[in-house]
Amino acid sequence: MKRERAQTAATVGVAEHGNSAVLVTVAAGGELLDRRRVDLTRGLPTHPYHHEGSWAVGRYLNSPWARTISLADAVALVELVREAAARGAGESLEALAREVPVPIAGIAIRVCPELPATTEARIADTRAANVADSVMYRQALATAGEARGWSVVWYDRERVFRDAAASLEHEDLDAHLRAMGRSIGPPWRAEHRLAAAAALAARVALR
Repeated sequence: MKRERAQTAATVGVAEHGNSAVLVTVAAGGELLDRRRVDLTRGLPTHPYHHEGSWAVGRYLNSPWARTISLADAVALVELVREAAARGAGESLEALAREVPVPIAGIAIRVCPELPATTEARIADTRAANVADSVMYRQALATAGEARGWSVVWYDRERVFRDAAASLEHEDLDAHLRAMGRSIGPPWRAEHRLAAAAALAARVALR
């Protein structure tokens, strides 16, 4: 039953940028169904790990936008943003599922690097703090997708276009993506092409 559903259902590709994400939904046959940009949070700091968390442990204090914040307050802010992102992701995917004319089987999200287990440890580690905000938003979308019964496919940005090309078999990927862009009109930028490629490639994993 799951395989039959995947063969007729749509797939969503995600290209995240800060607290926003481009979602491109394609049909089982590779046709474009929907393109939208969603904001997962509103009215909150968008990079609480990289900004407020870093300031709390003494990084980037010479930057003109830095401000004094305690580690405890930075951790609390991360949790506040995480909860808001979870709500925003759930609402965004609910709206998408309601407006796309076919069922959705899966969502393709850029693979997340491994990070320290706790918020405090992620803040303390400069490398982790640089990517933890993006990971937080990706995980919010993954959790929201799973809550809807969608399969989550994690894609590698370095190979997703090759995988998308392979999924089309005899059709040229660049031509296919250009046709998608023409069919829906602007904007159709690099992030839309990435999300579309992720959705196309994920169809294979969901078969």
